[in-house]
Amino acid sequence: MTLPPLVNYWMPAIAWMVLIFLGSTDVLSAEHTSRFLVPFLHWLDPRLSWPTINMLQIVIRKLGHVTEYAILAALLWRAVRGAHWHIKMSLLFFAVWSICVIFAASDEFHQSFVPSRSPSVRDVMIDTCGAFVGLALCWMFAARKQVAVASTS
Repeated sequence: MTLPPLVNYWMPAIAWMVLIFLGSTDVLSAEHTSRFLVPFLHWLDPRLSWPTINMLQIVIRKLGHVTEYAILAALLWRAVRGAHWHIKMSLLFFAVWSICVIFAASDEFHQSFVPSRSPSVRDVMIDTCGAFVGLALCWMFAARKQVAVASTS
């Protein structure tokens, strides 16, 4: 049984949004992720100082923000393009980026209700940058594909 095209394109994006939302609960709080990050960093280099470990943990967590929103942006780009809405790439870029910004802000708002988490405008900015990176990559691949199609015609 094949899925309808609309479901096929939108379900990965929606599932990823649910995963991000679940990650904003206590499950992926700094307290819980440090339980496996700190031993892993010590395993990589047992001589690491605590300030270095703390800094690396922060960097890894922020790179997680960038990555998760780059993936979200790519999945939303794919969903909108797969729906065969014929819109200019610049409008598509702005629309998907706006959705990612709104979702990032709502995600941080959600964290304000989780005792072990705290909302952060900085995290929204990091998420926004991640979405921008994901969209820039999508744009680059789409433009490259258009050039390839045009050159074969």
